[in-house]
Amino acid sequence: MPAGSTSLDPFDNIFAAYCAEIESSFNRYLPDPKERPQRLHEAMRYSMEAGGKRLRPTLTLAVADLYAARKQALPAALAVECIHTFSLIHDDLPCMDNDDLRRGKPTAHRQFDEPTALLAGDALLAFAFSLIAREYQSTPLLAIRLLQELSTACGSNGLVGGQMEDILAEKIPPTTEQLDYIHRHKTAALIEKAMTLGALIGQAREEDLQIIREVGQGIGLAFQIIDDILDETADAQTLGKTPGKDAAVGKATFVALFGLDEARTQANNLSNTAAAKLKSLPGDTAFLVSLVRKMQNRIS
Repeated sequence: MPAGSTSLDPFDNIFAAYCAEIESSFNRYLPDPKERPQRLHEAMRYSMEAGGKRLRPTLTLAVADLYAARKQALPAALAVECIHTFSLIHDDLPCMDNDDLRRGKPTAHRQFDEPTALLAGDALLAFAFSLIAREYQSTPLLAIRLLQELSTACGSNGLVGGQMEDILAEKIPPTTEQLDYIHRHKTAALIEKAMTLGALIGQAREEDLQIIREVGQGIGLAFQIIDDILDETADAQTLGKTPGKDAAVGKATFVALFGLDEARTQANNLSNTAAAKLKSLPGDTAFLVSLVRKMQNRIS
Protein backbone atom coordinates (compact mmCIF):
# COMPACT_ATOMS: atom_id res chain seq x y z
CA MET A 1 0.00 0.00 0.00
CA PRO A 2 1.19 3.58 -0.59
CA ALA A 3 2.78 5.43 2.28
CA GLY A 4 0.52 7.96 3.98
CA SER A 5 0.52 10.66 6.61
CA THR A 6 0.58 10.18 10.38
CA SER A 7 -3.20 10.24 10.86
CA LEU A 8 -4.54 7.85 13.48
CA ASP A 9 -6.91 6.22 10.97
CA PRO A 10 -5.06 3.83 8.60
CA PHE A 11 -7.86 4.13 6.04
CA ASP A 12 -7.54 7.93 5.98
CA ASN A 13 -3.77 7.60 5.53
CA ILE A 14 -4.14 5.31 2.55
CA PHE A 15 -6.98 7.23 0.95
CA ALA A 16 -5.08 10.52 1.29
CA ALA A 17 -2.00 8.93 -0.27
CA TYR A 18 -3.98 7.70 -3.26
CA CYS A 19 -5.55 11.14 -3.72
CA ALA A 20 -2.18 12.87 -3.45
CA GLU A 21 -0.73 10.56 -6.08
CA ILE A 22 -3.64 11.20 -8.44
CA GLU A 23 -3.46 14.98 -7.99
CA SER A 24 0.32 15.04 -8.39
CA SER A 25 -0.18 13.42 -11.80
CA PHE A 26 -1.99 16.52 -13.09
CA ASN A 27 1.23 18.45 -13.66
CA ARG A 28 2.89 15.41 -15.16
CA TYR A 29 0.20 14.59 -17.72
CA LEU A 30 -2.37 17.36 -18.20
CA PRO A 31 -1.73 20.22 -20.65
CA ASP A 32 0.04 23.23 -19.16
CA PRO A 33 -2.59 25.92 -18.40
CA LYS A 34 -0.27 28.49 -20.01
CA GLU A 35 -0.22 26.52 -23.26
CA ARG A 36 -2.33 27.83 -26.12
CA PRO A 37 -5.35 27.88 -26.13
CA GLN A 38 -4.74 29.12 -22.62
CA ARG A 39 -8.33 29.74 -21.60
CA LEU A 40 -9.35 26.21 -22.55
CA HIS A 41 -6.48 24.63 -20.64
CA GLU A 42 -7.19 26.86 -17.64
CA ALA A 43 -10.81 25.67 -17.63
CA MET A 44 -9.73 22.05 -17.85
CA ARG A 45 -7.37 22.50 -14.90
CA TYR A 46 -9.94 24.48 -12.92
CA SER A 47 -12.45 21.63 -13.04
CA MET A 48 -9.87 18.92 -12.45
CA GLU A 49 -8.34 20.77 -9.49
CA ALA A 50 -11.65 21.78 -7.90
CA GLY A 51 -11.43 18.88 -5.45
CA GLY A 52 -13.90 16.04 -5.07
CA LYS A 53 -13.67 12.61 -3.53
CA ARG A 54 -11.39 11.10 -6.26
CA LEU A 55 -13.34 7.89 -5.69
CA ARG A 56 -13.08 6.49 -9.21
CA PRO A 57 -9.32 6.88 -9.75
CA THR A 58 -8.71 5.68 -6.21
CA LEU A 59 -10.61 2.50 -7.05
CA THR A 60 -8.40 2.01 -10.11
CA LEU A 61 -5.23 2.32 -8.03
CA ALA A 62 -6.56 0.26 -5.11
CA VAL A 63 -7.55 -2.67 -7.34
CA ALA A 64 -4.21 -2.48 -9.17
CA ASP A 65 -2.55 -2.55 -5.75
CA LEU A 66 -4.02 -6.02 -5.14
CA TYR A 67 -1.83 -7.20 -8.02
CA ALA A 68 1.25 -5.04 -7.28
CA ALA A 69 0.53 -2.84 -10.32
CA ARG A 70 -0.33 0.52 -8.77
CA LYS A 71 2.49 2.45 -10.46
CA GLN A 72 1.49 1.19 -13.91
CA ALA A 73 -2.16 2.10 -13.24
CA LEU A 74 -1.66 5.82 -12.60
CA PRO A 75 -2.27 7.04 -16.19
CA ALA A 76 -5.44 4.93 -16.37
CA ALA A 77 -6.62 6.33 -13.04
CA LEU A 78 -6.11 9.87 -14.32
CA ALA A 79 -8.00 9.04 -17.53
CA VAL A 80 -10.93 7.85 -15.42
CA GLU A 81 -10.91 11.12 -13.44
CA CYS A 82 -10.80 13.14 -16.68
CA ILE A 83 -13.90 11.33 -17.94
CA HIS A 84 -15.70 11.80 -14.64
CA THR A 85 -14.86 15.52 -14.62
CA PHE A 86 -16.02 15.89 -18.23
CA SER A 87 -19.37 14.38 -17.22
CA LEU A 88 -19.72 16.81 -14.30
CA ILE A 89 -18.92 19.87 -16.43
CA HIS A 90 -21.55 18.89 -19.00
CA ASP A 91 -24.06 17.81 -16.34
CA ASP A 92 -23.92 21.30 -14.79
CA LEU A 93 -24.46 23.23 -18.06
CA PRO A 94 -27.57 25.41 -18.47
CA CYS A 95 -28.97 23.00 -21.07
CA MET A 96 -28.71 20.16 -18.54
CA ASP A 97 -29.01 20.72 -14.76
CA ASN A 98 -28.07 24.43 -14.87
CA ASP A 99 -26.18 24.27 -11.58
CA ASP A 100 -24.07 26.99 -9.99
CA LEU A 101 -22.02 24.90 -7.57
CA ARG A 102 -19.81 21.84 -8.00
CA ARG A 103 -17.33 20.43 -5.49
CA GLY A 104 -18.02 23.51 -3.36
CA LYS A 105 -16.91 25.94 -6.09
CA PRO A 106 -18.58 27.77 -8.98
CA THR A 107 -19.31 25.42 -11.86
CA ALA A 108 -17.10 25.73 -14.94
CA HIS A 109 -19.65 27.70 -16.96
CA ARG A 110 -20.05 30.16 -14.06
CA GLN A 111 -16.31 30.54 -13.52
CA PHE A 112 -15.61 30.95 -17.25
CA ASP A 113 -18.56 30.87 -19.68
CA GLU A 114 -20.81 28.26 -21.25
CA PRO A 115 -18.87 27.74 -24.52
CA THR A 116 -15.57 27.41 -22.64
CA ALA A 117 -17.06 24.90 -20.20
CA LEU A 118 -18.53 22.86 -23.04
CA LEU A 119 -15.19 22.72 -24.84
CA ALA A 120 -13.28 21.95 -21.62
CA GLY A 121 -15.48 18.90 -21.10
CA ASP A 122 -14.95 17.83 -24.70
CA ALA A 123 -11.19 18.26 -24.36
CA LEU A 124 -11.00 16.23 -21.14
CA LEU A 125 -12.90 13.36 -22.76
CA ALA A 126 -10.56 13.33 -25.76
CA PHE A 127 -7.51 13.68 -23.53
CA ALA A 128 -8.47 10.60 -21.51
CA PHE A 129 -8.28 8.38 -24.59
CA SER A 130 -5.08 9.94 -25.91
CA LEU A 131 -3.47 9.44 -22.49
CA ILE A 132 -4.32 5.72 -22.48
CA ALA A 133 -3.11 5.27 -26.06
CA ARG A 134 0.18 7.04 -25.35
CA GLU A 135 1.05 5.63 -21.94
CA TYR A 136 0.21 1.99 -22.74
CA GLN A 137 1.52 1.87 -26.31
CA SER A 138 4.28 -0.55 -25.31
CA THR A 139 1.54 -3.10 -24.43
CA PRO A 140 -0.84 -2.63 -27.36
CA LEU A 141 -3.23 -5.45 -26.47
CA LEU A 142 -3.67 -4.00 -23.00
CA ALA A 143 -4.08 -0.49 -24.45
CA ILE A 144 -6.82 -1.70 -26.78
CA ARG A 145 -8.67 -3.42 -23.97
CA LEU A 146 -8.43 -0.37 -21.70
CA LEU A 147 -9.76 1.85 -24.49
CA GLN A 148 -12.61 -0.58 -25.13
CA GLU A 149 -13.60 -0.58 -21.46
CA LEU A 150 -13.46 3.21 -21.14
CA SER A 151 -15.31 3.93 -24.36
CA THR A 152 -18.10 1.58 -23.31
CA ALA A 153 -18.29 3.26 -19.91
CA CYS A 154 -18.77 6.77 -21.25
CA GLY A 155 -20.65 6.27 -24.54
CA SER A 156 -24.28 5.72 -25.49
CA ASN A 157 -24.25 2.39 -23.63
CA GLY A 158 -22.69 4.00 -20.56
CA LEU A 159 -22.91 7.33 -18.77
CA VAL A 160 -24.04 9.38 -21.80
CA GLY A 161 -26.85 6.91 -22.44
CA GLY A 162 -27.76 6.98 -18.77
CA GLN A 163 -27.85 10.77 -18.85
CA MET A 164 -30.20 10.67 -21.86
CA GLU A 165 -32.57 8.32 -20.06
CA ASP A 166 -32.33 10.53 -16.97
CA ILE A 167 -33.51 13.54 -18.99
CA LEU A 168 -36.34 11.55 -20.58
CA ALA A 169 -37.52 10.40 -17.14
CA GLU A 170 -37.95 13.91 -15.71
CA LYS A 171 -41.42 14.82 -14.46
CA ILE A 172 -42.92 11.40 -15.19
CA PRO A 173 -43.47 8.57 -12.68
CA PRO A 174 -40.34 6.39 -12.97
CA THR A 175 -40.49 2.61 -13.15
CA THR A 176 -38.10 0.34 -11.26
CA GLU A 177 -36.58 -0.88 -14.54
CA GLN A 178 -36.09 2.65 -15.85
CA LEU A 179 -34.47 3.86 -12.64
CA ASP A 180 -32.17 0.83 -12.50
CA TYR A 181 -31.08 1.48 -16.09
CA ILE A 182 -30.36 5.16 -15.40
CA HIS A 183 -28.29 4.56 -12.29
CA ARG A 184 -26.38 1.57 -13.66
CA HIS A 185 -25.42 3.47 -16.79
CA LYS A 186 -25.09 7.06 -15.59
CA THR A 187 -23.10 6.25 -12.44
CA ALA A 188 -22.26 2.57 -11.97
CA ALA A 189 -20.76 2.03 -15.44
CA LEU A 190 -17.75 4.29 -14.87
CA ILE A 191 -17.20 3.04 -11.31
CA GLU A 192 -17.23 -0.55 -12.56
CA LYS A 193 -14.79 0.28 -15.37
CA ALA A 194 -12.51 2.19 -12.99
CA MET A 195 -12.07 -1.02 -11.01
CA THR A 196 -11.84 -3.16 -14.14
CA LEU A 197 -8.97 -1.06 -15.52
CA GLY A 198 -6.95 -1.65 -12.36
CA ALA A 199 -7.58 -5.40 -12.62
CA LEU A 200 -6.61 -5.54 -16.29
CA ILE A 201 -3.39 -3.65 -15.68
CA GLY A 202 -2.66 -6.07 -12.83
CA GLN A 203 -3.30 -9.05 -15.12
CA ALA A 204 -6.01 -10.39 -12.84
CA ARG A 205 -7.43 -13.85 -13.45
CA GLU A 206 -10.71 -13.99 -15.36
CA GLU A 207 -12.54 -15.22 -12.26
CA ASP A 208 -11.19 -12.24 -10.28
CA LEU A 209 -12.15 -9.90 -13.10
CA GLN A 210 -15.74 -11.10 -13.00
CA ILE A 211 -15.93 -10.53 -9.23
CA ILE A 212 -14.46 -7.04 -9.65
CA ARG A 213 -17.04 -6.19 -12.31
CA GLU A 214 -19.85 -7.34 -10.02
CA VAL A 215 -18.42 -5.40 -7.09
CA GLY A 216 -18.04 -2.29 -9.25
CA GLN A 217 -21.66 -2.47 -10.36
CA GLY A 218 -22.80 -2.94 -6.78
CA ILE A 219 -20.65 -0.11 -5.43
CA GLY A 220 -21.76 2.15 -8.28
CA LEU A 221 -25.45 1.52 -7.75
CA ALA A 222 -25.10 1.95 -3.99
CA PHE A 223 -23.17 5.19 -4.55
CA GLN A 224 -25.98 6.65 -6.66
CA ILE A 225 -28.69 5.60 -4.22
CA ILE A 226 -26.69 7.21 -1.41
CA ASP A 227 -26.32 10.34 -3.56
CA ASP A 228 -30.10 10.38 -4.04
CA ILE A 229 -30.59 10.14 -0.27
CA LEU A 230 -28.08 12.88 0.49
CA ASP A 231 -29.69 15.18 -2.10
CA GLU A 232 -32.79 15.01 0.09
CA THR A 233 -31.12 15.13 3.51
CA ALA A 234 -27.75 16.94 3.34
CA ASP A 235 -26.80 20.60 3.01
CA ALA A 236 -24.74 22.33 0.30
CA GLN A 237 -21.56 22.29 2.39
CA THR A 238 -21.77 18.53 2.84
CA LEU A 239 -22.68 17.85 -0.78
CA GLY A 240 -20.44 20.39 -2.48
CA LYS A 241 -23.37 21.15 -4.80
CA THR A 242 -26.89 22.51 -4.58
CA PRO A 243 -29.12 20.12 -2.58
CA GLY A 244 -32.75 19.38 -3.40
CA LYS A 245 -32.44 20.05 -7.13
CA ASP A 246 -33.37 16.50 -8.15
CA ALA A 247 -36.76 16.74 -6.46
CA ALA A 248 -37.29 20.29 -7.73
CA VAL A 249 -36.97 19.28 -11.38
CA GLY A 250 -38.75 15.95 -10.97
CA LYS A 251 -35.77 13.68 -11.58
CA ALA A 252 -36.10 9.92 -11.27
CA THR A 253 -34.41 8.92 -7.99
CA PHE A 254 -34.55 5.97 -5.63
CA VAL A 255 -35.98 8.25 -2.95
CA ALA A 256 -38.77 9.44 -5.27
CA LEU A 257 -39.68 5.86 -6.19
CA PHE A 258 -39.12 3.98 -2.93
CA GLY A 259 -38.88 6.57 -0.15
CA LEU A 260 -35.95 7.24 2.18
CA ASP A 261 -36.22 4.09 4.30
CA GLU A 262 -36.33 1.65 1.39
CA ALA A 263 -33.58 3.55 -0.42
CA ARG A 264 -31.37 3.17 2.67
CA THR A 265 -32.17 -0.54 2.84
CA GLN A 266 -31.22 -1.07 -0.79
CA ALA A 267 -27.99 0.92 -0.44
CA ASN A 268 -27.03 -1.10 2.63
CA ASN A 269 -27.81 -4.42 0.95
CA LEU A 270 -25.72 -3.54 -2.11
CA SER A 271 -22.85 -2.36 0.08
CA ASN A 272 -22.91 -5.50 2.24
CA THR A 273 -22.87 -7.75 -0.83
CA ALA A 274 -19.98 -5.81 -2.40
CA ALA A 275 -17.93 -5.97 0.81
CA ALA A 276 -18.45 -9.72 1.06
CA LYS A 277 -17.38 -10.31 -2.55
CA LEU A 278 -14.27 -8.18 -2.14
CA LYS A 279 -13.00 -10.51 0.58
CA SER A 280 -12.75 -13.34 -1.95
CA LEU A 281 -10.13 -11.48 -4.01
CA PRO A 282 -6.36 -11.99 -3.60
CA GLY A 283 -4.16 -9.56 -1.72
CA ASP A 284 -5.10 -7.21 1.11
CA THR A 285 -8.66 -6.04 0.40
CA ALA A 286 -9.07 -4.28 3.76
CA PHE A 287 -8.84 -0.79 2.22
CA LEU A 288 -11.47 -1.55 -0.43
CA VAL A 289 -13.82 -3.07 2.13
CA SER A 290 -13.35 -0.03 4.37
CA LEU A 291 -14.05 2.26 1.43
CA VAL A 292 -17.39 0.53 0.86
CA ARG A 293 -18.21 0.92 4.55
CA LYS A 294 -17.21 4.61 4.58
CA MET A 295 -19.58 5.26 1.68
CA GLN A 296 -22.31 3.27 3.39
CA ASN A 297 -21.88 5.20 6.65
CA ARG A 298 -22.65 8.51 4.93
CA ILE A 299 -26.36 7.65 5.33
CA SER A 300 -26.23 5.89 8.70
